[in-house]
Amino acid sequence: QAQLVESGGGLVQAGGSLRLSCAASGRTFNGYAMGWLRQAPGKEREFVAAINWSARYNGGRTYYADSVNGRFTISRDNAKNTVYLQMNSLKPEDTAVYYCAAKPGDYSSNYPLNWAYWGQGTQVTVSS
Repeated sequence: QAQLVESGGGLVQAGGSLRLSCAASGRTFNGYAMGWLRQAPGKEREFVAAINWSARYNGGRTYYADSVNGRFTISRDNAKNTVYLQMNSLKPEDTAVYYCAAKPGDYSSNYPLNWAYWGQGTQVTVSS
């Protein structure tokens, strides 16, 4: 049974930083794109960032939503089956439940919400 477990969420002041982690288990995620999505209260779930798998490097091409580009960095450690989201210069509008996700193959910007596996989510709250 494939499982994704997020950690690292919490409460932080605007301008601060958090690092989310997502530990994958139950199967290998080699060949899978990994991603982060978020959902704020009363809003639809939205894409945040994704990273493709690479056999040669610790992660392939990365993708970011315009709203987080330049502030957030996604990375992965294939040996640990873990993906990270470093979030800097946080804003109150970043407040949401953040979900880790995985899908076979590469990420497609045509289907930003199309993921095969989902984690339970971790709350990130940014105070002003």
